[in-house]
Amino acid sequence: MLSLGSYRRTLFMLARLASAPKIALAIGGLLFASPAWADRVVTDQIGREVHVPDQVNRVVILQHQTLNITVQLDAMDKVVGVLDEWKKQLGAKYVRLAPKLPELAMPGGLTKVNIEELLTLKPDVVFVTNYAPADMVKQIEDAGLAVVAISLLDVPPEEAVKMNPAVKDEPAAIDAGFATGVRLIADILDRKDKGEEMIAVTKKTRKIVADRLADIPEDKRVAVYMANPELSTYGRGKYTGLMMERAGARNVANEIAGFKQVSMEDVLKWNPSVIFVQERYPAVVDEIKTTASWQTIDAVKNGRIYLMPEYAKAWGYPMPEAMALGELWMAKALYPERFEDIDMQKEADAYYKEFYRTDYSAGQ
Repeated sequence: MLSLGSYRRTLFMLARLASAPKIALAIGGLLFASPAWADRVVTDQIGREVHVPDQVNRVVILQHQTLNITVQLDAMDKVVGVLDEWKKQLGAKYVRLAPKLPELAMPGGLTKVNIEELLTLKPDVVFVTNYAPADMVKQIEDAGLAVVAISLLDVPPEEAVKMNPAVKDEPAAIDAGFATGVRLIADILDRKDKGEEMIAVTKKTRKIVADRLADIPEDKRVAVYMANPELSTYGRGKYTGLMMERAGARNVANEIAGFKQVSMEDVLKWNPSVIFVQERYPAVVDEIKTTASWQTIDAVKNGRIYLMPEYAKAWGYPMPEAMALGELWMAKALYPERFEDIDMQKEADAYYKEFYRTDYSAGQ
């Protein structure tokens, strides 16, 4: 029996080849009208009901967060195409964790798709980001392919489609959205048990961090800035802000919403005591250390600029290793005396063995 994806692709190609308008219309009407192939329905993270086959063997992933989770679920054998920005978004060194990546087709990115190239890959499911343009999603759907949008955030559908959605209760929205997103990806990829294990391990060290930092008042928290290329940073409503909060920091950019570019005047006004830079952007550290305009900032004067380790993914979206390891690492960096007994190398190696099937130290 044909899979749902194969059935739809076949009908789509026949519809394109049909010269008679009535034939094309009839075939197009059949495209989504056959329950025999609609094996199950899932709800994606922008509230859409999506028909997917029970057995998914071929997927294309056009979002780096979903790709990162897929690698950790040990499901790369199902991936036939990825976003063209994977190296920029995941970092050049990420390939050691997923050696197959350079060999894969790249039929699109976060906000674009080459539909002809995508069709040649014959995917059962295409994963996209929550803010993928509506016409991009429609184009993929019209080609007879199942499209699943991932946000890793629990907000109403009208907000879920935005790159910078309004979030009322950040901790609840991020924690619930992360769990829902992981379960959805794991379910589609037939990795349910691994998905539950991933969700559980993210909570393992959180109580340690919370208990050890519980007595720090708001006015004593370390003022921290997350430096990205071109003076872009994360404000409220993004996981980075929550990561800082849980690690006992005060995000100096909390006055802005979402992921935005700020000015040097803003950074000078905020005058952070610590600057963190994501592992994927090492050039930003050199820029901060050598550019004159940064030299009056406390973090620079006191040498407190930290290039974060690979696992401390302070992205706008929550990642499992950031929640399991990154928050602990950040708390230890800010308050080392409270975490003297924590060996981050040991913690990272254990996590990497379980989810990346290698030692963390092997690639450092």
